[in-house]
Amino acid sequence: MTRPRLLLAAGLLLGIVAVAAMVRYTGGVERELMNASAAGTTVRLLRERIPVEPFAAPDLSGRTVSTRDFKGKVILVNFWATWCPPCRQEIPDLVALQDKYKDQLQIIGISQDSGPPERVLQFARAFHINYPIVMSTPDIERLFPNVYALPTSFLIDRDGRIAQKHIGLLNASLTEIETRALAGLDVNARIELSEDEDKVRLQNAAQANKIPGIDLAPLDPEKKGVALQQLNSEHCTCGCGLTVAQCRVDDPSCTVSLPLAQEIVKKIQGG
Repeated sequence: MTRPRLLLAAGLLLGIVAVAAMVRYTGGVERELMNASAAGTTVRLLRERIPVEPFAAPDLSGRTVSTRDFKGKVILVNFWATWCPPCRQEIPDLVALQDKYKDQLQIIGISQDSGPPERVLQFARAFHINYPIVMSTPDIERLFPNVYALPTSFLIDRDGRIAQKHIGLLNASLTEIETRALAGLDVNARIELSEDEDKVRLQNAAQANKIPGIDLAPLDPEKKGVALQQLNSEHCTCGCGLTVAQCRVDDPSCTVSLPLAQEIVKKIQGG
């Protein structure tokens, strides 16, 4: 091989080595940044976990969904409704989470829609939901009490105990870390055990579905959905800065939000 060709080959070899070193360095920096970010995360799980009895219910297609079939998996029970904006917002994250951890996690959607299951099924297909959805029943609600707002999600560990409860829009990255921790997978985060603080104040854009002092039973399913949307969108004038629904849940003794809520329901019922 001539000298020019030797020099060219040596130059190419040095270039390849330099590029490889740069790739390794860049990858190391990225891993350090990811670890540094994750290391600053704190995951809080309940110190005293409450066992949940297994339940079974038909899904939107009529097939029986039983939590007994998911023994050994983490279960995320998600109370939601099609009319609830934050519920719709978190669906893509839930779909991605179910797809990524299908061997360790099972999500079950509990629809609190008042309309027919067929309408919820159409919605689920449009949003490409890949986990089973069942319609809410009094028996299911007894197992998961104090669902004052939507969405509300319960994380159940592999032993069938409630490990955490979230009211409002889920944080996708935090939910993934919680899932990994409960599934026994590696997590680069600090795990803290906390007491159960079951607060009903609506945060993270949660939508109230039960309004203290307001009877929605006389409304048909269509009007009930409209009433809940308005109660969760119109603001109370008492100065609290909350919606009428949020104010009723946060302060049932408020004398301003009660007549406002009653008037909203009265107009919808009459219309």
